[in-house]
Amino acid sequence: MLPLLRIMQLHDVTYSLKEAYAALLQELECTEDEKNETMEDGRNIIFYRLQWAKTYLKKAGLIEYPRRGHFNLSSLGRGLNLKSIERIDSKYLSQFDSFSEFRKTNPSNGKEQKIKNIQINVSEVEELTPPEIISQQSKILKDDLKIELLNLIKNNSSQFFEKLVVDLLVVMGYGGSHQDAAQAIGRTNDGGIDGIISEDRLGLDKIYIQAKRWENTVGRPDIQQFKGALADQVAKKGVFITTSNFSKEAVESAKKSGIVLIDGDKLTSLMIEFGLGVQVERSFHIYKIDQDRFDEDNF
Repeated sequence: MLPLLRIMQLHDVTYSLKEAYAALLQELECTEDEKNETMEDGRNIIFYRLQWAKTYLKKAGLIEYPRRGHFNLSSLGRGLNLKSIERIDSKYLSQFDSFSEFRKTNPSNGKEQKIKNIQINVSEVEELTPPEIISQQSKILKDDLKIELLNLIKNNSSQFFEKLVVDLLVVMGYGGSHQDAAQAIGRTNDGGIDGIISEDRLGLDKIYIQAKRWENTVGRPDIQQFKGALADQVAKKGVFITTSNFSKEAVESAKKSGIVLIDGDKLTSLMIEFGLGVQVERSFHIYKIDQDRFDEDNF
Protein backbone atom coordinates (compact mmCIF):
# COMPACT_ATOMS: atom_id res chain seq x y z
CA MET A 1 0.00 0.00 0.00
CA LEU A 2 2.84 2.40 0.77
CA PRO A 3 4.52 2.00 -2.66
CA LEU A 4 1.15 2.49 -4.34
CA LEU A 5 0.54 5.73 -2.46
CA ARG A 6 4.06 6.91 -3.29
CA ILE A 7 3.57 6.61 -7.04
CA MET A 8 0.11 8.17 -6.78
CA GLN A 9 1.45 11.16 -4.87
CA LEU A 10 4.33 11.51 -7.32
CA HIS A 11 2.15 11.60 -10.44
CA ASP A 12 -1.29 12.49 -8.98
CA VAL A 13 -3.27 11.11 -11.92
CA THR A 14 -6.28 8.86 -12.27
CA TYR A 15 -5.18 5.26 -12.71
CA SER A 16 -6.79 2.17 -14.11
CA LEU A 17 -5.80 -1.04 -12.35
CA LYS A 18 -3.52 -2.08 -15.20
CA GLU A 19 -1.80 1.32 -15.30
CA ALA A 20 -1.22 1.23 -11.55
CA TYR A 21 0.12 -2.33 -11.85
CA ALA A 22 2.67 -1.30 -14.48
CA ALA A 23 3.79 1.71 -12.40
CA LEU A 24 4.00 -0.41 -9.27
CA LEU A 25 6.27 -2.97 -10.91
CA GLN A 26 8.71 -0.18 -11.76
CA GLU A 27 8.51 1.30 -8.25
CA LEU A 28 9.19 -2.09 -6.64
CA GLU A 29 11.96 -2.90 -9.14
CA CYS A 30 10.64 -6.44 -9.40
CA THR A 31 12.67 -9.24 -10.90
CA GLU A 32 11.11 -11.35 -13.65
CA ASP A 33 10.55 -14.17 -11.16
CA GLU A 34 8.74 -11.82 -8.78
CA LYS A 35 6.61 -10.43 -11.60
CA ASN A 36 5.55 -13.94 -12.62
CA GLU A 37 4.99 -15.40 -9.16
CA THR A 38 1.49 -16.82 -8.81
CA MET A 39 -0.83 -18.15 -6.14
CA GLU A 40 -2.00 -21.76 -6.01
CA ASP A 41 -4.96 -20.94 -8.25
CA GLY A 42 -2.73 -19.32 -10.89
CA ARG A 43 -3.44 -15.65 -10.16
CA ASN A 44 -0.55 -13.20 -10.19
CA ILE A 45 0.41 -12.39 -6.59
CA ILE A 46 1.40 -8.75 -7.08
CA PHE A 47 -1.68 -7.94 -9.16
CA TYR A 48 -3.95 -9.64 -6.62
CA ARG A 49 -2.36 -7.77 -3.72
CA LEU A 50 -2.69 -4.52 -5.67
CA GLN A 51 -6.43 -5.13 -5.95
CA TRP A 52 -6.70 -5.50 -2.19
CA ALA A 53 -4.39 -2.55 -1.55
CA LYS A 54 -6.77 -0.45 -3.62
CA THR A 55 -9.76 -1.74 -1.65
CA TYR A 56 -8.15 -1.10 1.74
CA LEU A 57 -7.00 2.41 0.80
CA LYS A 58 -10.49 3.19 -0.47
CA LYS A 59 -12.04 2.00 2.80
CA ALA A 60 -9.62 4.24 4.71
CA GLY A 61 -10.63 7.22 2.54
CA LEU A 62 -7.14 7.70 1.07
CA ILE A 63 -8.21 7.07 -2.52
CA GLU A 64 -11.51 7.48 -4.32
CA TYR A 65 -13.21 6.13 -7.43
CA PRO A 66 -14.09 8.98 -9.83
CA ARG A 67 -15.48 6.51 -12.36
CA ARG A 68 -15.83 2.77 -12.78
CA GLY A 69 -12.52 0.92 -12.96
CA HIS A 70 -10.40 3.99 -12.11
CA PHE A 71 -9.10 5.54 -8.92
CA ASN A 72 -7.11 8.54 -7.71
CA LEU A 73 -5.97 10.13 -4.47
CA SER A 74 -8.49 11.77 -2.18
CA SER A 75 -7.64 15.04 -0.43
CA LEU A 76 -6.78 12.95 2.63
CA GLY A 77 -4.40 10.79 0.60
CA ARG A 78 -2.73 13.81 -0.95
CA GLY A 79 -2.13 15.27 2.50
CA LEU A 80 -0.30 12.25 3.94
CA ASN A 81 3.39 12.81 4.67
CA LEU A 82 4.70 9.51 3.33
CA LYS A 83 8.31 10.35 4.21
CA SER A 84 7.45 9.90 7.87
CA ILE A 85 5.73 6.55 7.32
CA GLU A 86 7.72 3.33 7.26
CA ARG A 87 4.85 0.93 6.58
CA ILE A 88 1.15 1.08 5.79
CA ASP A 89 -0.79 -1.98 6.94
CA SER A 90 -4.14 -2.75 8.55
CA LYS A 91 -2.91 -1.56 11.93
CA TYR A 92 -1.91 1.82 10.47
CA LEU A 93 -5.21 2.20 8.59
CA SER A 94 -7.18 1.49 11.76
CA GLN A 95 -6.72 5.15 12.74
CA PHE A 96 -9.30 6.00 10.06
CA ASP A 97 -12.87 5.42 11.26
CA SER A 98 -14.16 4.25 7.90
CA PHE A 99 -11.52 1.51 7.74
CA SER A 100 -12.16 0.39 11.32
CA GLU A 101 -15.87 0.12 10.52
CA PHE A 102 -15.05 -1.92 7.41
CA ARG A 103 -12.95 -4.39 9.42
CA LYS A 104 -15.58 -4.97 12.09
CA THR A 105 -17.22 -8.39 12.28
CA ASN A 106 -20.84 -8.96 13.18
CA PRO A 107 -20.67 -11.86 15.65
CA SER A 108 -23.69 -14.11 16.00
CA ASN A 109 -22.58 -16.06 19.04
CA GLY A 110 -20.34 -15.78 22.11
CA LYS A 111 -17.41 -17.61 20.56
CA GLU A 112 -17.20 -15.12 17.71
CA GLN A 113 -17.47 -12.17 20.09
CA LYS A 114 -13.79 -12.37 20.97
CA ILE A 115 -12.74 -11.73 17.35
CA LYS A 116 -14.79 -8.56 17.02
CA ASN A 117 -12.74 -5.62 15.79
CA ILE A 118 -9.51 -7.66 15.69
CA GLN A 119 -7.09 -6.59 13.01
CA ILE A 120 -5.26 -9.63 11.64
CA ASN A 121 -1.52 -9.43 12.20
CA VAL A 122 1.12 -11.86 13.44
CA SER A 123 0.60 -11.35 17.16
CA GLU A 124 -3.19 -11.37 17.03
CA VAL A 125 -3.47 -14.38 14.74
CA GLU A 126 -1.88 -16.46 17.49
CA GLU A 127 -4.95 -15.82 19.64
CA LEU A 128 -7.37 -17.21 17.06
CA THR A 129 -7.99 -20.72 15.81
CA PRO A 130 -7.63 -21.26 12.03
CA PRO A 131 -11.42 -21.65 11.54
CA GLU A 132 -11.98 -18.35 13.37
CA ILE A 133 -9.48 -16.60 11.11
CA ILE A 134 -11.20 -18.01 8.02
CA SER A 135 -14.61 -17.01 9.38
CA GLN A 136 -13.49 -13.44 10.06
CA GLN A 137 -11.80 -12.94 6.72
CA SER A 138 -14.76 -14.49 4.91
CA LYS A 139 -17.02 -11.95 6.62
CA ILE A 140 -14.77 -9.10 5.48
CA LEU A 141 -14.83 -10.38 1.89
CA LYS A 142 -18.60 -10.77 1.95
CA ASP A 143 -19.22 -7.31 3.40
CA ASP A 144 -17.02 -5.72 0.76
CA LEU A 145 -18.81 -7.68 -1.96
CA LYS A 146 -22.19 -6.47 -0.68
CA ILE A 147 -21.02 -2.85 -0.87
CA GLU A 148 -19.82 -3.35 -4.44
CA LEU A 149 -23.11 -5.02 -5.43
CA LEU A 150 -25.17 -2.19 -3.97
CA ASN A 151 -23.08 0.46 -5.71
CA LEU A 152 -23.48 -1.33 -9.05
CA ILE A 153 -27.25 -1.53 -8.57
CA LYS A 154 -27.51 2.17 -7.70
CA ASN A 155 -25.43 3.12 -10.73
CA ASN A 156 -27.91 1.45 -13.06
CA SER A 157 -31.43 2.48 -14.06
CA SER A 158 -34.74 1.85 -12.29
CA GLN A 159 -35.63 -0.54 -15.10
CA PHE A 160 -32.47 -2.52 -14.37
CA PHE A 161 -33.46 -2.70 -10.71
CA GLU A 162 -36.94 -3.95 -11.55
CA LYS A 163 -35.45 -6.69 -13.73
CA LEU A 164 -33.01 -7.58 -10.94
CA VAL A 165 -35.94 -7.97 -8.56
CA VAL A 166 -37.57 -10.32 -11.05
CA ASP A 167 -34.41 -12.40 -11.38
CA LEU A 168 -34.00 -12.63 -7.61
CA LEU A 169 -37.58 -13.65 -6.90
CA VAL A 170 -37.54 -16.26 -9.66
CA VAL A 171 -34.26 -17.79 -8.49
CA MET A 172 -35.75 -17.91 -4.98
CA GLY A 173 -38.63 -19.97 -6.36
CA TYR A 174 -41.36 -17.36 -6.79
CA GLY A 175 -43.12 -16.08 -9.86
CA GLY A 176 -43.83 -19.25 -11.80
CA SER A 177 -41.91 -18.93 -15.06
CA HIS A 178 -39.45 -16.12 -15.61
CA GLN A 179 -41.59 -14.83 -18.47
CA ASP A 180 -44.67 -14.60 -16.25
CA ALA A 181 -42.71 -12.79 -13.57
CA ALA A 182 -41.20 -10.34 -16.04
CA GLN A 183 -44.65 -9.45 -17.33
CA ALA A 184 -45.92 -8.81 -13.82
CA ILE A 185 -43.18 -6.54 -12.47
CA GLY A 186 -43.03 -2.85 -13.29
CA ARG A 187 -46.27 -2.72 -15.21
CA THR A 188 -49.09 -2.19 -12.74
CA ASN A 189 -48.28 1.39 -11.68
CA ASP A 190 -51.28 1.07 -9.41
CA GLY A 191 -51.21 3.37 -6.39
CA GLY A 192 -47.96 2.25 -4.82
CA ILE A 193 -47.76 -1.26 -6.31
CA ASP A 194 -44.91 -1.82 -8.74
CA GLY A 195 -45.65 -5.43 -9.55
CA ILE A 196 -47.55 -8.61 -8.84
CA ILE A 197 -45.90 -12.00 -8.82
CA SER A 198 -47.14 -15.53 -8.17
CA GLU A 199 -46.11 -17.09 -4.88
CA ASP A 200 -45.79 -20.48 -6.56
CA ARG A 201 -45.63 -21.95 -10.04
CA LEU A 202 -49.36 -22.74 -10.02
CA GLY A 203 -50.26 -19.13 -9.29
CA LEU A 204 -52.43 -20.06 -6.30
CA ASP A 205 -51.58 -16.88 -4.44
CA LYS A 206 -50.21 -13.46 -5.35
CA ILE A 207 -47.49 -11.31 -3.81
CA TYR A 208 -47.67 -7.57 -4.36
CA ILE A 209 -44.34 -5.79 -4.70
CA GLN A 210 -42.91 -2.34 -4.39
CA ALA A 211 -39.32 -1.98 -5.63
CA LYS A 212 -37.62 1.35 -5.04
CA ARG A 213 -34.04 2.23 -6.03
CA TRP A 214 -33.67 4.92 -3.39
CA GLU A 215 -30.89 6.64 -1.45
CA ASN A 216 -33.00 8.08 1.37
CA THR A 217 -34.42 6.09 4.27
CA VAL A 218 -37.86 4.64 3.64
CA GLY A 219 -40.23 6.03 6.26
CA ARG A 220 -43.58 5.12 7.76
CA PRO A 221 -45.60 7.19 5.22
CA ASP A 222 -44.17 5.08 2.37
CA ILE A 223 -45.23 1.89 4.14
CA GLN A 224 -48.67 3.36 4.86
CA GLN A 225 -49.10 4.17 1.17
CA PHE A 226 -48.15 0.62 0.24
CA LYS A 227 -50.56 -0.75 2.85
CA GLY A 228 -53.35 1.33 1.37
CA ALA A 229 -52.59 0.02 -2.11
CA LEU A 230 -52.68 -3.56 -0.79
CA ALA A 231 -56.03 -2.92 0.88
CA ASP A 232 -57.47 -1.62 -2.40
CA GLN A 233 -56.44 -4.88 -4.06
CA VAL A 234 -57.72 -6.97 -1.12
CA ALA A 235 -54.18 -8.35 -1.05
CA LYS A 236 -52.80 -10.36 1.86
CA LYS A 237 -49.09 -10.40 1.05
CA GLY A 238 -46.70 -7.60 0.18
CA VAL A 239 -42.94 -7.16 -0.20
CA PHE A 240 -41.23 -3.77 -0.13
CA ILE A 241 -37.72 -3.91 -1.64
CA THR A 242 -35.34 -0.95 -1.57
CA THR A 243 -31.64 -0.23 -2.09
CA SER A 244 -31.60 2.00 1.02
CA ASN A 245 -32.96 1.16 4.49
CA PHE A 246 -36.10 1.47 6.60
CA SER A 247 -36.78 3.71 9.57
CA LYS A 248 -37.76 2.17 12.90
CA GLU A 249 -41.30 3.48 12.45
CA ALA A 250 -41.49 1.92 8.98
CA VAL A 251 -40.39 -1.46 10.35
CA GLU A 252 -43.00 -1.34 13.12
CA SER A 253 -45.73 -0.35 10.67
CA ALA A 254 -44.81 -3.19 8.30
CA LYS A 255 -44.85 -5.79 11.08
CA LYS A 256 -48.44 -4.94 11.97
CA SER A 257 -49.54 -5.57 8.39
CA GLY A 258 -47.44 -8.61 7.53
CA ILE A 259 -45.41 -6.72 4.92
CA VAL A 260 -41.95 -8.16 4.31
CA LEU A 261 -39.19 -5.54 4.12
CA ILE A 262 -35.98 -6.09 2.16
CA ASP A 263 -33.39 -3.34 2.52
CA GLY A 264 -30.11 -2.95 0.63
CA ASP A 265 -28.19 -5.15 3.05
CA LYS A 266 -30.76 -7.96 2.91
CA LEU A 267 -31.06 -7.60 -0.86
CA THR A 268 -27.34 -8.11 -1.44
CA SER A 269 -27.25 -10.95 1.11
CA LEU A 270 -29.97 -12.75 -0.85
CA MET A 271 -28.13 -12.13 -4.11
CA ILE A 272 -25.02 -13.77 -2.67
CA GLU A 273 -26.98 -16.63 -1.10
CA PHE A 274 -28.75 -17.47 -4.36
CA GLY A 275 -25.80 -16.72 -6.63
CA LEU A 276 -27.34 -13.79 -8.50
CA GLY A 277 -24.76 -11.41 -9.98
CA VAL A 278 -21.91 -13.18 -8.19
CA GLN A 279 -19.80 -16.26 -8.79
CA VAL A 280 -17.60 -18.44 -6.63
CA GLU A 281 -13.99 -17.33 -6.99
CA ARG A 282 -12.52 -19.96 -4.72
CA SER A 283 -13.82 -22.39 -2.09
CA PHE A 284 -12.20 -24.01 0.93
CA HIS A 285 -13.10 -27.20 2.75
CA ILE A 286 -12.28 -27.72 6.42
CA TYR A 287 -11.85 -31.42 7.16
CA LYS A 288 -11.99 -33.32 10.43
CA ILE A 289 -11.36 -36.95 11.32
CA ASP A 290 -14.19 -39.39 10.69
CA GLN A 291 -14.05 -41.27 14.00
CA ASP A 292 -16.39 -44.02 12.78
CA ARG A 293 -13.87 -44.95 10.13
CA PHE A 294 -11.34 -45.84 12.83
CA ASP A 295 -13.73 -47.70 15.13
CA GLU A 296 -12.80 -51.37 14.76
CA ASP A 297 -16.24 -52.48 15.97
CA ASN A 298 -17.70 -51.13 12.73
CA PHE A 299 -15.64 -53.51 10.59
